[in-house]
Amino acid sequence: MANLKEIRSRISSVASTMQITSAMKMVSAAKLKRAQDAITQMRPYANKLTELLQNLTASLDSSEGGIYSTKRKVKNVLVVAISSNRGLCGGFNTNIIKSVNNLIVGEYSKKQVDIISIGKKTSEYFTKNNLTPVKVYDELFNDLTYENVAQIAEEIMKKYLSERYDKVLLVYNQFKNAATQIIMNENYLPVENTENEGVAQQDYIFEPDKNQIVEDLIPKSLTTQMFKAILDSHAAEHGARMTAMHKATDNATELNKDLKLSYNKARQASITGEILEIVGGAEALKNN
Repeated sequence: MANLKEIRSRISSVASTMQITSAMKMVSAAKLKRAQDAITQMRPYANKLTELLQNLTASLDSSEGGIYSTKRKVKNVLVVAISSNRGLCGGFNTNIIKSVNNLIVGEYSKKQVDIISIGKKTSEYFTKNNLTPVKVYDELFNDLTYENVAQIAEEIMKKYLSERYDKVLLVYNQFKNAATQIIMNENYLPVENTENEGVAQQDYIFEPDKNQIVEDLIPKSLTTQMFKAILDSHAAEHGARMTAMHKATDNATELNKDLKLSYNKARQASITGEILEIVGGAEALKNN
């Protein structure tokens, strides 16, 4: 059994760790509230705009703007991996890395796959493993605004329209609740048309005209889709970190209890030993 000094040192260390994890949990909870409000307000608008976009592209041909929905033979694939800049959030970043690796060695094993990394954790991992991202946006989370995301989305759309890539995927954690994140492998480009059997295709009245609608709405919708994915990931990150720090605090509390129990046992054993020595000495004196 460890001596009393060692146990006291471990108790002090665990208590300090518990204070840190508890503080990080509270900070993540505060940030989660803001991030959750942002994605909750954004998601219905983004989903409806995506639905409208899909209906619109279904009624267009390539000459009118269906260039965003035209399916080409897939040779070059771009994967946008959205992670975080910081760790201590459980399997949040690991799940993204696994999902991207599965795409590379699985579905697109015979294709040329490039990666755009949003978040330091994925960029660091892929760089170390000889899969250096073609573009890195580690600083985005320092100033997460629609305007900054729009620049990334615009660059990706240009690469797709120039036929540098035939397919673009978004890989991110979708926020469900503080304890649950859903890994999403979401198609970004080409835009998927909605072709539901038994549902009449909606006929739109275009004002001012189709071409201007396409020029403005489709890029804006794609930018909104990207912004939604990043907000989802941002909220999921804080939820994952809050949950991880909550579990770490609970584990530290249990460990602290066990250490205190061990300390009390060791202390009691030490006291008992001293009493036995005193009694033994007293008995020896009596016999003499």
